[in-house]
Amino acid sequence: MTNRTILLSACMAITLPASATQWQVGSGQTYTTPSQVSTLVGNGDTVNIAAGVYPSDVARWQANDLLLRGVGGMAHLESNGMAWGGKAIWVIQGDRTRVEWIEFSECSVPDNNGAGIRQEGHRLTVLHCYFHDNENGILAGDVNPSTIRIEHSEFDHNGYGDGFSHNLYINHVDSLIFRYNYSHHAHVGHELKSRAHVNVIEYNRFSNEATGDASREIDLPNGGTAYLIGNVVQQGPQGQNSNMVGYGLEGLTNITPHELYAINNTLVNEKTVGSFFSVASAAYIKAYSNILAGGGNFMVGAWPTSIDTLANLRSTIAAVQFDSPAVYDYHITTSSPAHQFGFPAGIASSGYPLVAWEEYVHPVSNITRCMHATLDAGAFGTCTTGIAPDRSATRITVWPDPAREVVYVADVVPTALVRVYGPTGQLVTVPFTQQGERMELRTAALPSGLYFLRIDERSFPFVIE
Repeated sequence: MTNRTILLSACMAITLPASATQWQVGSGQTYTTPSQVSTLVGNGDTVNIAAGVYPSDVARWQANDLLLRGVGGMAHLESNGMAWGGKAIWVIQGDRTRVEWIEFSECSVPDNNGAGIRQEGHRLTVLHCYFHDNENGILAGDVNPSTIRIEHSEFDHNGYGDGFSHNLYINHVDSLIFRYNYSHHAHVGHELKSRAHVNVIEYNRFSNEATGDASREIDLPNGGTAYLIGNVVQQGPQGQNSNMVGYGLEGLTNITPHELYAINNTLVNEKTVGSFFSVASAAYIKAYSNILAGGGNFMVGAWPTSIDTLANLRSTIAAVQFDSPAVYDYHITTSSPAHQFGFPAGIASSGYPLVAWEEYVHPVSNITRCMHATLDAGAFGTCTTGIAPDRSATRITVWPDPAREVVYVADVVPTALVRVYGPTGQLVTVPFTQQGERMELRTAALPSGLYFLRIDERSFPFVIE
């Protein structure tokens, strides 16, 4: 029997109990605000919130397996400084909540820690949302087992200004999956701060641009395993902290191994001083095929004792020959020294392929990356083959996520080599059946946690409850 693997794509289905209720919220409905149904919903229900502005409306959600979504556009929760329980616009205490097409703004509380979402339950998925002008965009507590997935969302001007509040602040959860997002202009705090044991940070744009006063762009203070692949990271001249990516700087207290993989990122520092990375000395870093453009050094302070770096282009911004750096477009031309400068990074100790399969598309989207026999450095590849990217590679779908007893995989060819790797990188045997291009993985015997499903050379993270 062949071990099979896969990773999630943007198209996922959710299976709800047959008895689940669909609640309608909006003008002209029985319930005109989300808070009116927040105490009525049951496990597995869906709340459809009509697009529009819901001023000063805050709520707590306690039921499990909720789908909370805007319909017909963004449902804007304009809090006007209000918060439920002195915490957030939405305090989510139920498990496995999914939030889509919601805009959260203007939350403030007396302790300067008000959030768009305060996550207190297990598991959270956020898709196509917008968080701005709060004291924190998302604030997640220490909850395990829990995976937080955030995709296709924007975080803008969150932070009280004291350096302790951020666009996102994820505390000690099992894993964070953060992809296709735009996090920018955090006020004094970080664009992303995560204490998760495993961080999968891929194909995002982090920036404070010309006027932003954010601190670090990415801060992973307690180590663990982190994959930074295909990100665009920009520090403007007003940045509060000259270091762009920090790892393990508050102590390597997460679950081992403490490994940072930085692959095919484009980092641009518009300050004349600073550093691209700051890594705890006892950690391991593998950095391949990155563009490091602008002022400052590759690493601040003493370098880690275990480091593997190759094919990182260190250059001035002008010399890289970006398409339009003045408007933060860091695609490269074929005459750029980054063209065909990269080198394959292989596979992480977990079995996760260290390959940039996709590219960030502004704002909050993605496309398949054009591949060459010789790899370009940075987050964007040139496409000189004359062949458009094969979008069929992105059609594989996996559901449900998170999963329990079974994982379904669609559009996987019968000849594909499929493998499942566990939370610590071990190869896992999973019983499966396959009919045509549809596969069923029976996962009931697997412990909960983050897994890596790998099909041929493509790999994605998924979660078992």
